Amino acid sequence: MGWLLQIIVSAAVLLIIAHFFQGVEVASISSAIVASVILAIVNLIVKPILVVLTLPVTVMSLGLFLFVINAVTLMLTASIMGSSFVIEGFGLAIVVAIIFAILSALIHSFVVDPFTKR
Repeated sequence: MGWLLQIIVSAAVLLIIAHFFQGVEVASISSAIVASVILAIVNLIVKPILVVLTLPVTVMSLGLFLFVINAVTLMLTASIMGSSFVIEGFGLAIVVAIIFAILSALIHSFVVDPFTKR
Protein backbone atom coordinates (compact mmCIF):
# COMPACT_ATOMS: atom_id res chain seq x y z
CA MET A 1 0.00 0.00 0.00
CA GLY A 2 2.84 2.39 0.85
CA TRP A 3 4.58 2.09 -2.52
CA LEU A 4 1.30 2.68 -4.37
CA LEU A 5 0.69 5.83 -2.36
CA GLN A 6 4.24 6.99 -3.11
CA ILE A 7 3.69 6.43 -6.85
CA ILE A 8 0.44 8.43 -6.75
CA VAL A 9 2.09 11.27 -4.81
CA SER A 10 5.03 11.33 -7.22
CA ALA A 11 2.70 11.42 -10.22
CA ALA A 12 0.72 14.28 -8.66
CA VAL A 13 3.91 16.22 -7.92
CA LEU A 14 5.13 15.71 -11.49
CA LEU A 15 1.83 17.02 -12.83
CA ILE A 16 1.95 20.04 -10.51
CA ILE A 17 5.52 20.86 -11.53
CA ALA A 18 4.68 20.43 -15.23
CA HIS A 19 1.80 22.86 -14.83
CA PHE A 20 3.99 25.64 -13.41
CA PHE A 21 7.20 25.20 -15.44
CA GLN A 22 7.32 25.63 -19.20
CA GLY A 23 10.38 23.42 -19.64
CA VAL A 24 8.72 20.41 -18.02
CA GLU A 25 6.13 18.54 -20.04
CA VAL A 26 4.03 15.54 -19.02
CA ALA A 27 1.77 14.24 -21.78
CA SER A 28 -1.03 12.82 -19.60
CA ILE A 29 -1.92 11.47 -16.18
CA SER A 30 -1.01 7.97 -17.30
CA SER A 31 2.38 9.26 -18.47
CA ALA A 32 2.91 10.80 -15.04
CA ILE A 33 2.12 7.47 -13.38
CA VAL A 34 4.47 5.58 -15.70
CA ALA A 35 7.17 8.21 -15.12
CA SER A 36 6.68 7.81 -11.36
CA VAL A 37 7.10 4.04 -11.63
CA ILE A 38 10.23 4.43 -13.75
CA LEU A 39 11.57 7.06 -11.34
CA ALA A 40 10.99 4.67 -8.43
CA ILE A 41 12.89 1.90 -10.26
CA VAL A 42 15.74 4.27 -11.16
CA ASN A 43 15.87 5.47 -7.54
CA LEU A 44 15.98 1.85 -6.39
CA ILE A 45 18.74 0.68 -8.77
CA VAL A 46 20.80 3.63 -10.04
CA LYS A 47 20.61 6.17 -7.21
CA PRO A 48 22.47 4.06 -4.58
CA ILE A 49 25.32 3.52 -7.04
CA LEU A 50 25.52 7.25 -7.76
CA VAL A 51 25.42 8.09 -4.05
CA VAL A 52 28.31 5.73 -3.29
CA LEU A 53 30.38 6.98 -6.23
CA THR A 54 29.88 10.63 -5.32
CA LEU A 55 30.11 10.24 -1.55
CA PRO A 56 33.17 12.51 -1.09
CA VAL A 57 31.53 15.33 -3.05
CA THR A 58 28.27 14.83 -1.18
CA VAL A 59 30.02 15.03 2.18
CA MET A 60 31.98 18.13 1.17
CA SER A 61 28.82 19.85 -0.05
CA LEU A 62 27.00 18.90 3.18
CA GLY A 63 24.50 16.80 1.23
CA LEU A 64 23.52 19.40 -1.34
CA PHE A 65 25.00 17.25 -4.10
CA LEU A 66 22.10 14.86 -3.55
CA PHE A 67 19.92 17.33 -5.45
CA VAL A 68 22.26 16.90 -8.42
CA ILE A 69 21.88 13.12 -8.12
CA ASN A 70 18.10 13.53 -7.99
CA ALA A 71 18.31 15.71 -11.10
CA VAL A 72 20.30 12.97 -12.85
CA THR A 73 17.64 10.40 -11.97
CA LEU A 74 14.92 12.74 -13.26
CA MET A 75 16.83 13.28 -16.52
CA LEU A 76 17.34 9.52 -16.87
CA THR A 77 13.62 8.98 -16.36
CA ALA A 78 12.85 11.66 -18.95
CA SER A 79 15.20 10.03 -21.46
CA ILE A 80 13.56 6.64 -20.90
CA MET A 81 10.05 8.11 -21.29
CA GLY A 82 10.83 9.93 -24.54
CA SER A 83 8.36 12.62 -25.55
CA SER A 84 5.81 11.69 -22.85
CA PHE A 85 7.93 13.27 -20.11
CA VAL A 86 10.37 16.03 -21.03
CA ILE A 87 12.70 18.17 -18.93
CA GLU A 88 14.51 20.79 -20.99
CA GLY A 89 17.99 21.17 -19.54
CA PHE A 90 20.00 20.07 -16.55
CA GLY A 91 19.63 23.36 -14.67
CA LEU A 92 15.88 23.03 -14.81
CA ALA A 93 16.22 19.41 -13.68
CA ILE A 94 18.04 20.58 -10.54
CA VAL A 95 15.29 23.11 -9.80
CA VAL A 96 12.65 20.43 -10.43
CA ALA A 97 14.49 18.01 -8.12
CA ILE A 98 14.48 20.57 -5.31
CA ILE A 99 10.80 21.44 -5.78
CA PHE A 100 9.93 17.74 -6.17
CA ALA A 101 11.54 16.98 -2.81
CA ILE A 102 9.78 19.88 -1.07
CA LEU A 103 6.34 19.14 -2.52
CA SER A 104 6.65 15.40 -1.82
CA ALA A 105 7.61 16.08 1.78
CA LEU A 106 4.71 18.52 2.23
CA ILE A 107 2.15 16.17 0.68
CA HIS A 108 3.39 13.28 2.77
CA SER A 109 3.36 15.21 6.02
CA PHE A 110 -0.02 16.91 5.56
CA VAL A 111 -1.99 14.39 3.49
CA VAL A 112 -0.49 10.90 3.46
CA ASP A 113 0.66 10.59 7.08
CA PRO A 114 -2.66 11.72 8.63
CA PHE A 115 -4.52 9.45 6.20
CA THR A 116 -2.43 6.36 7.02
CA LYS A 117 -2.45 6.95 10.79
CA ARG A 118 -6.25 6.74 11.03
